[in-house]
Amino acid sequence: MPARPTARTPFTVAVTALTSLALAACGGGASSDTGEESAASHSESALSHVHGLGVDPADGRVYVATHDGLYTIAKGRKPKLVGDRRDDFMGFMVTGKNTFIASGHGAEGSDRPSNLGLIQSRNAGRAWTSRSLSGEADFHSLDFAKGTLYGYEGGRIQGSTDLKEWDDRATLEALDLAVSPSGDKLLATTADGVATSTDGGRTFRKSAGPVQAFVSWPAQKALFGIDTSGKLSTSPDGGMTWKQLTTVPGGQPQALTAMDAGHLLAATMAGVYESRDGGRTFTELAPLAS
Repeated sequence: MPARPTARTPFTVAVTALTSLALAACGGGASSDTGEESAASHSESALSHVHGLGVDPADGRVYVATHDGLYTIAKGRKPKLVGDRRDDFMGFMVTGKNTFIASGHGAEGSDRPSNLGLIQSRNAGRAWTSRSLSGEADFHSLDFAKGTLYGYEGGRIQGSTDLKEWDDRATLEALDLAVSPSGDKLLATTADGVATSTDGGRTFRKSAGPVQAFVSWPAQKALFGIDTSGKLSTSPDGGMTWKQLTTVPGGQPQALTAMDAGHLLAATMAGVYESRDGGRTFTELAPLAS
């Protein structure tokens, strides 16, 4: 009797999907370009391979961190490269007016290290300063609340209170982090659900609930998560229960950021989308290169 094929359980599907997203985040996906393809996309101001999203509270501009630089976008306009750095911006977040933090890889041919560590800009991304771990760290996810910055790379969570010194926290396989506005909970998206820490990421409870690819927590009772197929959900209780809102157009997600309970940005394989009604509906701000 022939052997039966192994069943694809929800867990197996989740592992495969999250692994695919993680590989894409590392630049190993199909969106990695040859030099000619990359140059062509630059000349067309096309976006591809999104790693992070944010809105500058100084002027409301939307920023998109990509494999080939940091861009500003607005509906009906072509994306515009910020400054002249074509670095691979990985972990990225807006922390205040004109103030951003990021990590990633220096552009090929530049004098910047392959692992940028933590970098900071105080002029809306036009210039960057190395703050720590230059040449050492490549944070794929960054989040900040109540004086502590959390970074994730290579199966390890680290914490810093001054952007200079870091201490190791838990080790686990995750894709994204989100810290509560009160700073008392840290979430990590894993292949078998969302893991929760109540001690600053030093230990995590067993993952539970639906599998989310990316999470964003802008208000205490407004946690958002997007799964590997683009279904967006919200949780009023820190991830204990979830309510599905809608499916963001474009399939597999690449990034999710919520500025508050009503204003969200999401990037999928097709484009960058914005919601102004708490994630119930989305409109396209900019398409992504196919």
